[in-house]
Amino acid sequence: MRKLLYPALFLAIECMYAADPPAMEEGLWSIHTVSIDQPTNHKTDGNQSLCHNHAYDDRVRALAAQQSMKSSCKTVSENSTGGTTTTETKCTVAGSVLDTKAVVTFNGDSAHSETHTTYTPAMYGTSETTMVMDQKYMGACPAGVEPGDRVGADGKIIHRTSK
Repeated sequence: MRKLLYPALFLAIECMYAADPPAMEEGLWSIHTVSIDQPTNHKTDGNQSLCHNHAYDDRVRALAAQQSMKSSCKTVSENSTGGTTTTETKCTVAGSVLDTKAVVTFNGDSAHSETHTTYTPAMYGTSETTMVMDQKYMGACPAGVEPGDRVGADGKIIHRTSK
């Protein structure tokens, strides 16, 4: 059941990309993510890297917009000032309403985001999730790693499934 919760959370997060963030440096970005679910205080902490280029980022934004139209997500508010974008969204997933507030700050070769989602009613026992994500530009993507490919903390390359 826990596996179903995370797609719902990421659906809400995808909705926040309606804003037009600054272009990220093309290449490999390290990503450190910490999420905490309530009321259990269950913490998930992970590291991976993602190879970006502008075409890939545009494709992800387009897919997020399509998914947002297919789901019942709407942007409640959106504000961009300098390198910081604040977005509030409301989605309905599997009978629960997900209210999400995300603050994303871009600073040159790094990005920091804090996302808080509440689930009404609770979804699979989770009533809220807080996720903090820090990204840092690492340089060119290694040989054999293409835009959209991920590199796990163990160094294993996970190729994106659709080109």
